[in-house]
Amino acid sequence: MPHGRIVEERLKAVTEELLTKYSAAVPRYTSYPTAPHFGPAVDAATYGGWLRDLKPGQTLSLYFHIPYCDRLCWFCACHTKHTLKYEPITKYLLSLKREIETIGALVDRGTRVTAVHFGGGSPTMVKPDDLRELMAHIRDHFTFDPKAEISVEMDPNDLDDARYDALADIGMTRASLGVQDFNPVVQKAINRIQTFEHTKSVVDAVRARGVHSVNCDILYGLPHQTIQSVEATVSQILSLDPDRVALFGYAHVPWMKKHQTMIPEAALPDAMERFRQMSRAAEMLVSAGYEPIGIDHFAKPADTLAMAAREGTLRRNFQGYTDDAADALIGFGASSIGQLPQGYVQNMPATGEYERIVDAGGLAAVRGIALSADDRLRAEVIEKVMCGFGFAFAPLLARHGALADTVIREAKEFAAADRDGIASIDSTGFWLTERGKPFARVAAARFDTYLANGKGRHSVAV
Repeated sequence: MPHGRIVEERLKAVTEELLTKYSAAVPRYTSYPTAPHFGPAVDAATYGGWLRDLKPGQTLSLYFHIPYCDRLCWFCACHTKHTLKYEPITKYLLSLKREIETIGALVDRGTRVTAVHFGGGSPTMVKPDDLRELMAHIRDHFTFDPKAEISVEMDPNDLDDARYDALADIGMTRASLGVQDFNPVVQKAINRIQTFEHTKSVVDAVRARGVHSVNCDILYGLPHQTIQSVEATVSQILSLDPDRVALFGYAHVPWMKKHQTMIPEAALPDAMERFRQMSRAAEMLVSAGYEPIGIDHFAKPADTLAMAAREGTLRRNFQGYTDDAADALIGFGASSIGQLPQGYVQNMPATGEYERIVDAGGLAAVRGIALSADDRLRAEVIEKVMCGFGFAFAPLLARHGALADTVIREAKEFAAADRDGIASIDSTGFWLTERGKPFARVAAARFDTYLANGKGRHSVAV
């Protein structure tokens, strides 16, 4: 069935009653176990051992967190802080280079870096020469694959010709632009003023410098947002011809991010309106030729993300959906999270304390979790549900043996108890129906054995 028809049928099948029933507050599942379940048992010493265990020939993905913005968007749930001075960034970059040296000395140079991602915060706040020096420092301490992808999260308000040139010099291959909504009323309510014309100038500038892939982020569920404003924004985004589009639901978590208290809650759309906004945006993107990827991404058919989805190799990590197949993700900077074969690790979130630790030559890891056999099994199942809306039984049994029997039994019980037509079992495995696919996060949560302990509060699933 064509993608457009699939999306149309999926969205028509969702009623307000069904949406109310399945709009639970559950994790986004960019990892399993999720971050609230990390603990101090995985510390710097543990992390050092995991880094030393990386073998020649294994591939690495490197994430660099820049926790500063020169404006604070009220919708943001990232670990960042506002500054109008550059001195804190200068100091932070020195510490980041020290961490690069420490980790680089522990990791075998026979490993290869296949991807680098600069996130934040606003990485584009970094001055041009500082950005070039940072990338040179990374290359001095790690072995790069010649085809390594370099992606950067960009704030259009930071950018000028000098920064565009620096981004080209570091080899940026993918530009990621947050748009959210172009409606000025919505922008004022979230403290994110960014015109379409300015955004277009950024896309034109990076493409003129050889960037082969542009990603745009859109949010639905924002204050004062309507289906009409979403339609207008998507139309403008489509005129930019991005290679990928991420369509995220605004996560209102003011208990975790205090600046979100600036968001007027009375102006937030209800669950059904959120769903209608998401549905209309998805219809427009698919009608324009983009393929739906997982629960919230869209990509052109020739994009590597779309190819990974078709081939069954789509992955999910802390940056969302990805075709990054690296053996390990190493996080640098305050609060950054790494994923290694043995488990997950997170750096000290407090920037000053992070700097103190790494400046003394230490590793900043303060918590994490070592994966048990059951964790690995459930991580695979949850990733399959999030990426492919189900999982086959035979490969699971081949990889995990008798341990997989428990999850297969849970899947069969889930489908047998389902009275809403969201899940099914056939001779090959467990699958969400078109009606159930918008509720993939809720379905994934059925296989999460940590969720019942009550740690962490989460945003709504749709």
